[in-house]
Amino acid sequence: MSTKKTNHYAERIMRVCDYIYQHLDEEMTLDQLSHIAHFSKFHFHRQFSDYTGISINRYIQLMRLKRASYRLAFDRQDKIIDIAYEASFKNPESFSRAFKKTFSQSPSQFRADPQWPHWHTKVQLHIPTNEGSKIMDIEIVNFKQTKVAVLEHRAPPDRVYESVSKFIDWRKQSKLSPAKTSRSFGIVYDNPETTPPNEFRFDICGTVNADVPENSYDIKTGEIPAGRCAVLRHNGSMDNIGKSVCEMYAKWLPESGEELRDYPCFFHYLNLITEVEEHELKTDIYLPIK
Repeated sequence: MSTKKTNHYAERIMRVCDYIYQHLDEEMTLDQLSHIAHFSKFHFHRQFSDYTGISINRYIQLMRLKRASYRLAFDRQDKIIDIAYEASFKNPESFSRAFKKTFSQSPSQFRADPQWPHWHTKVQLHIPTNEGSKIMDIEIVNFKQTKVAVLEHRAPPDRVYESVSKFIDWRKQSKLSPAKTSRSFGIVYDNPETTPPNEFRFDICGTVNADVPENSYDIKTGEIPAGRCAVLRHNGSMDNIGKSVCEMYAKWLPESGEELRDYPCFFHYLNLITEVEEHELKTDIYLPIK
């Protein structure tokens, strides 16, 4: 199959995946999804499974369970029964069985002590995408020096959510960097694909107006320095944000004539998984340049 045809095929599969992301609260039929992909309804189920490695029904259920995971971990005030119904299960018992079969923890166990590394192995599907070139809408901005509260994550990438939960708890307890009124950042020191897991470094940050007092969460005062930055908006799941970062380094930078500044790439989270659905996430990627 030619590259052009392969890319077109990938676009049709990803069109279905995007539709599923955006309609997890709705019933979805095989006829409906095959129409979106412009595939024959008689062959679509087999085509989707062969291409993604997972059946369409299992994919839908997995995406609903993934969303439920976020609710359990980060929206602890929500009742498990409500999360079960939101995930389109008829009762909490069937939800609990499906959740435990997928993640090896019951919903209540996951809420109490999420095993994020194992969770990542279940939700990160390596679905082929369209690798064709695309236009990057990159803007050059002057970033202002920004004081932040910093939690240093020095552990494998698949345990980042453990640090995120810790940072959320500190925000709620201290009220110094409330998520609704302050900005949230992530500073990326290492490429998770090439760095040994135990050497991975990532800072979780929230803006503050004053120095952070000593605390039991190991949150410190830091700053993101002022300077020129190239900015690219990444829409949707954080699972594939690394691809957007790589395109900035590999495609945009060599053609731009710009040179990198001595500061790592960082993310500005315009909204959070605790606020919106995964497909609605918006993240600005900042590449510091001279």
